[in-house]
Amino acid sequence: MVARVLPSEAAIDKEFDYLVPSAARGVVQVGTVVRADLGGRRVGGWVVETWEAGPSGAGREGTDRELRPLALVSGWGPEPEVVELAGWAAWRWAGRRASLLATASPERRAPVLPAAARRPPATPAVTLIPDELVAALAGEPGEPWVLRLPPSADPTPVVAWLARRGPTLVVVPALDRAAVLAERLRRAGADVAVLPEDWAQARAGAAVVIGSRAAAWGPCPGLAAVVVIDGHDPALIQEQVPTWSAVDVAAERARRTGAPCVVISPCPSVELLAGARLLRIPPDAERAGWSVIDVVDRRPDDPRLGLYSRAVVDAVRSEAVVLCVLNRVGRARLLACAACGTVADCERCGAAVASLNPEELSCPRCGLTRPMVCRSCTSTRLRQLRVGVSRAREELEALAGRPVGEITAAGEVEGDADLVVGTEAVLHRRSRADVVAFLDFDQHLLAARLRAPEEALALLARASRLTGGRRARSGRSPGRVLVQTRLPDHPVLVAAGVADPGRLADHELAVRRQLRLPPVTAVAAVSGPGAPDLVAGVASRPEPAVPLEVLGPDQDRWLLRAADHVALADGLAGLARPQERVRIDVDPQRL
Repeated sequence: MVARVLPSEAAIDKEFDYLVPSAARGVVQVGTVVRADLGGRRVGGWVVETWEAGPSGAGREGTDRELRPLALVSGWGPEPEVVELAGWAAWRWAGRRASLLATASPERRAPVLPAAARRPPATPAVTLIPDELVAALAGEPGEPWVLRLPPSADPTPVVAWLARRGPTLVVVPALDRAAVLAERLRRAGADVAVLPEDWAQARAGAAVVIGSRAAAWGPCPGLAAVVVIDGHDPALIQEQVPTWSAVDVAAERARRTGAPCVVISPCPSVELLAGARLLRIPPDAERAGWSVIDVVDRRPDDPRLGLYSRAVVDAVRSEAVVLCVLNRVGRARLLACAACGTVADCERCGAAVASLNPEELSCPRCGLTRPMVCRSCTSTRLRQLRVGVSRAREELEALAGRPVGEITAAGEVEGDADLVVGTEAVLHRRSRADVVAFLDFDQHLLAARLRAPEEALALLARASRLTGGRRARSGRSPGRVLVQTRLPDHPVLVAAGVADPGRLADHELAVRRQLRLPPVTAVAAVSGPGAPDLVAGVASRPEPAVPLEVLGPDQDRWLLRAADHVALADGLAGLARPQERVRIDVDPQRL
């Protein structure tokens, strides 16, 4: 028996043939993790193909060279279907199969597997499952479904209902949410494997397999359904190359196995909606799951008066649990008119403009420039607005007369206080709040990134999850979200105010069409020392079968644009890689 092995070395994207020892014939299969001798040293790898050897023990190509035996069979690895999926993903995101198979493999050796445990959860009594989804799943599965559930809705009944079909794979943005969901399903009687610690149990068989982003590659024999929770969350996208998306991997995996794929999100992105079918629950139920959005219009206020409106002062002086969000790290500078208070934004794409010289304003997103003039009142007096988190903490303590905690991505100061100020990290480090106050939401609305409006709506959705929606909670009044802004009519705030994220999706899709950016087209960002040579190779190709448009450079980064993902992947696969290091970021999140 011969096994074809793909080494785990990232620099070697080539397969080698080895003989399988007779003692391991019943163990080795596609996906098995092995060790083999290569180039004078022993390396790990995965079996990607097997076949019966000829009498001489030669390779399948019929060479006379005698094959070496495998040095060691380490244990179980990815399912054969996942090995094939890794080949597709390496083409889709212009990466190496080895890194993808490493994600799909156990962190520790798994020489043996426990007994399968496939007891499904009890059928939920009440669900938020539209009738269209029930009818669709009775037939042949097709494109993924996007189920738009409000932020405060519990997705557990949906997962439990789908798990009645058979083994179900569930992908969530973070491990803490995976643990909470697993505990709820276990209380409903289900056998649940949580990745990565329960990898062996998942490979043996479980009713529900749950994990964070890497769970899209996790084992789930007999896969019958796939669920992705909070499909809009950027945590589901791998930052290192290849920059694969857990949503796309899960959807392709479901398609290949004929299983339905349901993506749950309170605010689906335009990319998510482009390749899926949208399902909504009744509007009243969706509206109840969003908190009341109190928009505080600060246009009449003098920018010199500070960061805190009367509504915020009243909230922090109450006995409520209040989270104040002020995110400055990596955000655009804001300029406000000293005469009318209007924020200086770009008339073409809506991003905040910055003053790069004393005479003009420039948009960092689309490059449009204009004179140093307010678009609303034509005043030439513009003031920059900026207050840091630490300074805000001191000011809030003076206003509220009680201790204020501070939370940023770097750390936490007096984090157990009922009044906390911090970057958006505060929304991930707290599980509940009575009030969430965004002290300067325009920093999010006008950030110089293509997806800034969608990210801003996602922050409001996260805040609504913490405050619990419009319904009164036990012993407390309904929570609320305060938003201080000089753009009260922005599409993000309108969509959140009426609990209809589709309004923003329609607006964003029109902007993407105008700029010819995803999902209207497919884009890859190219950077690194070898990027100039790679881009030069694109321009020098004689009448390529797959056209690639080169944009840039912008800060030593180029964009390669194609009509769709198939054209982009084929175009990248046809390029000769330079000797120097190059990073190819397909579907870049920072545009």
